[in-house]
Amino acid sequence: MNIYKVYAAFSGPFRKKRMHAFCLLFGVTTDTRILDVGGYPMNWKLCRFKPLVTIANLDSCSEMLDDGFQAVRADGCRLPFRERSFPIVYSNSVIEHLGCWDRQMLMAQEIRRVGVHYFVQTPNYWFPVEPHYLTPFFQFLSPTLQKRMARCGTVWGLISRPSREQVFSMVEQIALLTEKKMRLLFPEATILREKFCGLTKAIVAYH
Repeated sequence: MNIYKVYAAFSGPFRKKRMHAFCLLFGVTTDTRILDVGGYPMNWKLCRFKPLVTIANLDSCSEMLDDGFQAVRADGCRLPFRERSFPIVYSNSVIEHLGCWDRQMLMAQEIRRVGVHYFVQTPNYWFPVEPHYLTPFFQFLSPTLQKRMARCGTVWGLISRPSREQVFSMVEQIALLTEKKMRLLFPEATILREKFCGLTKAIVAYH
């Protein structure tokens, strides 16, 4: 079984609804210029219209160009663009992958610097299921326990069978955010709460 197919089955309906909300909020059309920080072209197939998207990502950009996207190899904490270069900056489930609060602050500052408007989504720390490991309450364990349990005690570990190095990298990379922290990162933003069974599954800061 492929872990990415499991992720897609778990998050796909939420992502589609999120993209619809984003397009409505900002009146997205085929002429709308958007910077997607840390994203991929497949996400934009969920839009009714195909906007003018530039993708800033540390991963290889070659496959992105084939789909008609502009792509830039860049760190979201050091975006190579002038202030207010884009009408909208979009980021989906990226900021929690930076590992520490200092880098999360840097990315938030860069998004606010480069974009006139922005839309930033992240999973909610307090939602019972940790979305990367697909395991209840895993985010509440200490990093030491997470490293011990990730391979055999999480859905992610059982399916992907990661190496010790991959486990350590995953644990050190993921730092989920609360609504309070998102408000600190994006003080002028409106907060949108994505709900599942009455609980806040994800948090969106938009401006």
